[in-house]
Amino acid sequence: MTYFRLFFSSLISRMLLLTILSVVAAQTISSFFWVNQFSESEKKSVILNAQHLAEGALSTISFFKDLPLKYRHLVLEQLRGMGGSRFFVSLNSEKININPIQDSELKREVIDTVTNVLSSGLTVNKSLEIEFSSPHDLHVLKNDILLKDLPPSWGAYSLIIPTAEPPILVLQIEIEDNEWLYLAAILPPPYLLSNDPVISGQQIFTLLFSTFLLLLFIYILFHWQTKPLQNLANAVSEMSIDLDQAPLQEDGALEIVAATRAFNRMQQKLQRYIQDREVLFRSISHDLKTPITRLRLRAELLDDEKQTERFNQDLDDLEMMVKGAIQSVKETSIHENIQEVDMNKLFLQISDNQTDKIKVQQKNIYAYRGKPLALKRCLSNLIENGVKYGETVYIQFSDSAEELQIIIQDNGPGIPQAEMETIFQPYKRLHNDDQGHGLGLGIARNIIHAHNGDLHLVNRKEGGLEVLITLPRIYKNRH
Repeated sequence: MTYFRLFFSSLISRMLLLTILSVVAAQTISSFFWVNQFSESEKKSVILNAQHLAEGALSTISFFKDLPLKYRHLVLEQLRGMGGSRFFVSLNSEKININPIQDSELKREVIDTVTNVLSSGLTVNKSLEIEFSSPHDLHVLKNDILLKDLPPSWGAYSLIIPTAEPPILVLQIEIEDNEWLYLAAILPPPYLLSNDPVISGQQIFTLLFSTFLLLLFIYILFHWQTKPLQNLANAVSEMSIDLDQAPLQEDGALEIVAATRAFNRMQQKLQRYIQDREVLFRSISHDLKTPITRLRLRAELLDDEKQTERFNQDLDDLEMMVKGAIQSVKETSIHENIQEVDMNKLFLQISDNQTDKIKVQQKNIYAYRGKPLALKRCLSNLIENGVKYGETVYIQFSDSAEELQIIIQDNGPGIPQAEMETIFQPYKRLHNDDQGHGLGLGIARNIIHAHNGDLHLVNRKEGGLEVLITLPRIYKNRH
């Protein structure tokens, strides 16, 4: 069931499924009515042909009954040599045993029709036998003689059809004692006396082949129409980490063109907004350096040393915040193209200088599509924190087609549970060392969020901190 849902999760597969169901339903309904109508028409034709054949047989029977006995064999010789009759006719001294073909409803109706016509036209109540036989198994003249054993001239005029093998109607009537008139003829087409399906295997193959071509053309059409939609979905996914990507080409159906144009306009507005914000922020940060320097000079002119020291401490804090803000903007908004990142090579570069403190699980990881410098800065910050507070860091992976999980563990003191959420705030620090500004975790989480991922911190039961990073593999190469 899961595989079925995954297979029919895309728009193309759903449209193909809907098309298949529609075609099957339409073909089934139309075929049902067409087959019924065709069968009724063919059935009426068979019954009408049986009536005409029975009337011809009735005339032949009457002719031979009225013919003097000494002339009957002469007439038979002329019919065999010259033709002129639709029947194979013989006079036999015994009733010929006929091997009937498979029984069916239409066969019984034809025999009943012929029987009714002959019974209504015969004035003398004589024994009448009517049956259908296969041409390869048709007995004639005697019970030990088959039609196929006779010379071609005897039966070719009426019963032998090289291109078909229609059933043969055999009528036997006792016109005199121990004298049976034997009539054999082929019903005019159509030959529908069996229970074979009306739709042949060739027709079914044609139906399936035409349906396959229809589905192929529909697939090509939908693939062509949905490609711009797929490009739009990929662009929306990548916009969180690549706001400066080129505008999408506006093609496809009118609705897709309208959605693409709206996306391009939204992206342009966001680009202008981010650029204006960065320019403004950098300008404010840069302009603050001049008044801070001026205030330091004025603080040195104060006579009270204690007041000067407090003044300089406040200025140091203010300058640290300005530098930290600039650092946060630089390290979070890294302008680089999205590309395939070799994660194995990336972790090798990070741990190259500290292989004794950084233990990386030896596991092959598929390339991840993202910003390599941003990912390197994020992971470096997290690993360096682990080395700084826990001395040894263990890195493990869990890779799949849907997401990449990175687990970073250390043996440090961990983080108090109450500080788990506030630790990501700017300038939040839990230790009183002089290194850093308390921005590393916040920058790392912003980079992970920009890749539509998640970053969680968990205190390990055996001691230390565990960082769980989840990066979804949702970005596809559109080129």
